[in-house]
Amino acid sequence: MQACNDVAFPYAHLREAFGKKIGEHQLVQAKMADMYTRLSACRSYVYSVARACDAGHVNSKDCAGVILYAAENATQIALDAIQILGGNGYINDYPTGRFLRDAKLYEIGAGTSEIRRWLIGEAINKDFL
Repeated sequence: MQACNDVAFPYAHLREAFGKKIGEHQLVQAKMADMYTRLSACRSYVYSVARACDAGHVNSKDCAGVILYAAENATQIALDAIQILGGNGYINDYPTGRFLRDAKLYEIGAGTSEIRRWLIGEAINKDFL
């Protein structure tokens, strides 16, 4: 996720369209704001669950939740980075295509997002049975 920001943000302030840097356009700024916010939220969630695990408070709901949340946000951030780079984001001259492939693997490797949702749902149900 950080790598996507590291590629997309400087690019947005180098590439010009319609007489100004694309990073000056409000919709590109909004996309960058979303990317930054998603990354910050994921970091906080990961660190929070990691601290709980270090303290011996491990549960499947939080572990599956943090993986689900971070994986899906990684994919969205990679898609946003590609969008900011436009056609350049899609070709192999820039790493954003690889970032998307890697991020998508987080959603399907070692358990799909659907399985993670099922695990979380099962854990929530157990709280009420």
